[in-house]
Amino acid sequence: MLTSADHIQTTHAGSLPRTPELIAANEAREAGRADAGTDHEALLTAAVVDLVQRQKDAGITVPGDGEYGKSMSSAIDYGAWWSYSFQRTGGLELGTDVNWITDQHESTPGNVRLTGFGNRRDRAIFAEAYADPESGIFTGGAPKPFPKTTGPLTYTGQAAIASDVANLKAGLDAAGLSEGFITSLSPGSASRISNEYYATEEEHIYAWADVLREEYTAIIDAGLVLQIDDPSIAENWDQITPEPSVEDYLAFTRIRVEALNHALRGLPEDQIRFHLCWGSWHGPHTTDLPMKDIVSTMLSINAGAYSFEAANVRHEHEYRVWDDVALPEGKLILPGVVSHATNVVEHPELVAERIERFAARVGRENVIASTDCGLGGRIHPQIAAAKLETLAQGAALASARLWS
Repeated sequence: MLTSADHIQTTHAGSLPRTPELIAANEAREAGRADAGTDHEALLTAAVVDLVQRQKDAGITVPGDGEYGKSMSSAIDYGAWWSYSFQRTGGLELGTDVNWITDQHESTPGNVRLTGFGNRRDRAIFAEAYADPESGIFTGGAPKPFPKTTGPLTYTGQAAIASDVANLKAGLDAAGLSEGFITSLSPGSASRISNEYYATEEEHIYAWADVLREEYTAIIDAGLVLQIDDPSIAENWDQITPEPSVEDYLAFTRIRVEALNHALRGLPEDQIRFHLCWGSWHGPHTTDLPMKDIVSTMLSINAGAYSFEAANVRHEHEYRVWDDVALPEGKLILPGVVSHATNVVEHPELVAERIERFAARVGRENVIASTDCGLGGRIHPQIAAAKLETLAQGAALASARLWS
């Protein structure tokens, strides 16, 4: 991975807004309509090549493919980052029973159990706001049929990941850039569906680890950077009722870390970055797990760089965690310095200040400026573009001061 040897490198967390043409093509393709045509791959390649150039023009030095190869047929689709993996996996069936989304499970000390996504503690505290369509909280609408594991899991996405790799490499070559990244899901996050085949939760998670390893290897073998997207490490905290002890939660989370490290075994850490996520929905987030309670667990993951939210108003203060936590030698951090959770475009001076806070604590060469989470589907494309530009402008200001 590129490091900030003489200036602050810039990147983002993965998803970027799709073009109207790509959204329309995806809708036609998913619906099986005749007008889907046979040129979808050519359209996708052209869109990724154009996107990489636009990232370069904005000042992004480590671009991605925007997750364009992962199905998203709507301008706002919070599930695309997650559900794409099911399109690349055998052993699943579409379930019509979606009660698991709202199932309630009570935890007891030493026995942590997840509730369904619809029973988050944040949602319970702000039930009136979540129920009000005018509140600005997007929750994904009514539950829809969703995959469940009904047989042995196998990876079937060889052609899809080959397409992702080829398109990004074409974009990098055309833009004259040396490094780019592709996102892939973690086993702990992929396994958050109903399981009707494996005897235990552990078996289910490790089966996903074996499936996803094939995708991880394909990205790394192509010479690209692999980004692991993983809300299961921090976000699961909000889905446990009542609130568990931190010790119980970390014990519950350990299997997810161990399964991910199993999937990453033997792969070069300097091509792997890990994205810690507290959930990307627009909501109060008053029940998010504090960074201080999860940072050591995050650092135990076998990656060369760690991406985390540091710009939204629930987590910005947590840069102070690095006063007490030593970043391991040779590791990088990718703090979010612009947020996906607001339409306000951050001022470059604020972005620079955020970068400098981290540089003062872990070393300027170990900081790459990033976004909190993916911008695609969360904010308007014009605002997303402005946020990437202000990210790069802030990094330039910080670089001038840090290397003066």
